[in-house]
Amino acid sequence: MKPILLLFLSTAIGLAQSSAEWKKQGDALDGIGKPKQALEAYEKALAKDPANSGILVKIAKQYGDMMPSLSGGAKKSAGEKSLEYSRKAVAADPNSSDSHLAVALSLGKNTEFMGNKAKLQASREMKSEADTALRLNSKSDYAHHLLGRWHQEMAGIGGASRLIAKAIYGGVPNGSYDQALEHFKKARSINSRRLIHQVEYGRTLAMMDRKAEARTEIQKGLTMPNREADDPESKQRGRETLDKL
Repeated sequence: MKPILLLFLSTAIGLAQSSAEWKKQGDALDGIGKPKQALEAYEKALAKDPANSGILVKIAKQYGDMMPSLSGGAKKSAGEKSLEYSRKAVAADPNSSDSHLAVALSLGKNTEFMGNKAKLQASREMKSEADTALRLNSKSDYAHHLLGRWHQEMAGIGGASRLIAKAIYGGVPNGSYDQALEHFKKARSINSRRLIHQVEYGRTLAMMDRKAEARTEIQKGLTMPNREADDPESKQRGRETLDKL
């Protein structure tokens, strides 16, 4: 068969695929950690179904998943795209837990490019979006996880930093290590396969100076297989915490 005909047939097959078929292809690629290729499939799915919040969430996730492999302007751009598509997902379906969760996740990934005031504003929005996601789906393990991270970070801000933030920005929300631990515990009970829940549960114990328990829990997380794009980064945080114990 001549190359021109092969190209024509390939294009015709691609055009014939439905949004659901492109999404299925994207899901398969996402499942094996191929965010760039998954993104291409999801974009084709979105072209056929532009108001589909589920596809918009998937696109936001791929941009976020690509960030660890990027640097500089490319990394910042991917973070901005992740947030852009997650906000589009909420606009498409305000009652979707996953859409609100995507906004919270994307905000978290963008904080490294923000100044202190913007970080504080983003932190408040992250908690609000995670709370909304959990209200819409009480079984969302990642909503619990994000609330755990929020409490973990807020509880870790020292008194001097709080006084400065209060003077400049009007204050920092209060967080609790106990609440962080409870959220990670719930996330772990809902989805025990996600090592990120296990590692952060252990890291919170370390922050509470419960060193023996922390070592046990973090080491358990480090033995779990990588399944998601940010698992290597989660394990690195766990190792760094262990080194300090």
